[in-house]
Amino acid sequence: MNLHIETPLLPSRALSLESRRSVWLKLEALQPSGSFKLRGVGHACTHYARQGARRFISSSGGNAGLATAYAGRRLEIPVTVVVPETTPERATELLAREQAEVRVHGASWQEANELALSLLGKNDAFLHPFDDPLLWQGHAGLIDEVAAAGLKPDAIILAVGGGGLLCGVAQGLHRHGWDELPIIAVETEGTASFHGAVEAGRLVKLAKISGVATSLGANQVCAQALQWVGRHPVTTTLVSDRSALSACERFLDDHRLLVEPACGAALAVAYEETALLERYRTVLVVVCGGATATSEQLRQWRRQTAHQPLS
Repeated sequence: MNLHIETPLLPSRALSLESRRSVWLKLEALQPSGSFKLRGVGHACTHYARQGARRFISSSGGNAGLATAYAGRRLEIPVTVVVPETTPERATELLAREQAEVRVHGASWQEANELALSLLGKNDAFLHPFDDPLLWQGHAGLIDEVAAAGLKPDAIILAVGGGGLLCGVAQGLHRHGWDELPIIAVETEGTASFHGAVEAGRLVKLAKISGVATSLGANQVCAQALQWVGRHPVTTTLVSDRSALSACERFLDDHRLLVEPACGAALAVAYEETALLERYRTVLVVVCGGATATSEQLRQWRRQTAHQPLS
């Protein structure tokens, strides 16, 4: 049973004209839970349900938690989501809409995660936001759909938070023998744990997460993401919050679809003239989505970042 849907794969006339190359979009923002997370989380939840899980527990107030709540409701298995005190009211409302029990605890995700793990009972299953092979297996299906559609791009642009999407996409590419197809991994300047790890050649932990792209706010990426750098061509790049937000606004105008700044980071690479894309005639952008963003939030964030340069 698939809980996710096969999302549209569309050419973007606006982005193609802007970047002077063929730009395609994989519209993961149209997943029922609002983001690509449902692919991996749905796959994991289905697996745990078959093993007899009677409750799902998540520690994410963002897209992973929403995907868990949606999956639990569809599978008729109760869900508990522990979120930090910084979680926006919009996120808790969406979790409650999916009939999840929401517990608010701690000033950070780490503290919320500690409580979530302490709640685990014999028949409970824990859904990690990004570090689980079951998640990567589910995310890899995105590439299966691209291949089935007959499209082989020259490069794939995606945003990196904890690294789960990157691991899944890389796994999918290798499954189809596309070992040479480059991945351009994008973060904002305040969430650059993957970029830092690649530069250092080892996992690094950020002392602080900053900026508006909170969905990319993993202090440390999963080890598997860094391991893929040694097996697959991956380029990291950073954009400013202002660039990510500008891309969100332009994408809303061009494609009538509202996404969050984490997704805007990937779109910014296609919207802004960048030397990274010079060698590629056809690129695919994973429009990862984001259920908690609202038009009012975008306006507020825009005012907060008005002083920043585009990058």
